[in-house]
Amino acid sequence: MRACACHILVKTEKEALELKQKLAKGANFHELAKKHSLCPSRKKGGDLGEFPPGKMVKAFDNVVFKKPILEVHGPVKTQFGFHLIKTLYRN
Repeated sequence: MRACACHILVKTEKEALELKQKLAKGANFHELAKKHSLCPSRKKGGDLGEFPPGKMVKAFDNVVFKKPILEVHGPVKTQFGFHLIKTLYRN
């Protein structure tokens, strides 16, 4: 199985929750990622491309491979910070 996901990585849970509210009101995920994400993927609007299970940290994998696709999940805490994760597809 492989999945394609994008994410926004920020330092605090508060910041992640504020961004999640903006998304709920119709903000563009990729635009927010470019503006706020701490991950180098921000250049691509948070797009991480396609990857198999086990390539990302466990908490991240659990969302990407088990939660509904095309929904924003999080904040998900990892050693990197807090993520908002959107899985685009799984195959």
